[in-house]
Amino acid sequence: MASGLRSPPPSRSSASSPRPRPKFDSDLLRAYMKKLLSSKLQGNLWPEAKDRDKVKPWMKEIGERVKERMLEIQPRGFKYVVLTQINENLGQGGRADMVCHWEDTDVVAQEVFYNDSLICICIALAISNA
Repeated sequence: MASGLRSPPPSRSSASSPRPRPKFDSDLLRAYMKKLLSSKLQGNLWPEAKDRDKVKPWMKEIGERVKERMLEIQPRGFKYVVLTQINENLGQGGRADMVCHWEDTDVVAQEVFYNDSLICICIALAISNA
């Protein structure tokens, strides 16, 4: 038996069967994120050094709008985390991965937008409260 690598067994309750956990529709969120990033960033260019402060409001607005949409999709039963990053596109490659221990109802939605000038990555996590 491997030491420390297994998940703990599920707790057994003597109470009646647990109520069903809410589901979060990640496909609906992904479609929204794709449309939002495209409409918000399509015509934008990476700003010159003196105007870099323009990027922070873009990230904040995208994060807020994704969070609001998550609350519309499933207003109860989840904690929400939205990460938004915008970088200059210099033709660089990139790769990212995530490893998580999830409950069946927890989901992640990720969308990437890029044009010749910038790259935006938006990751949204819906983590069950139950």
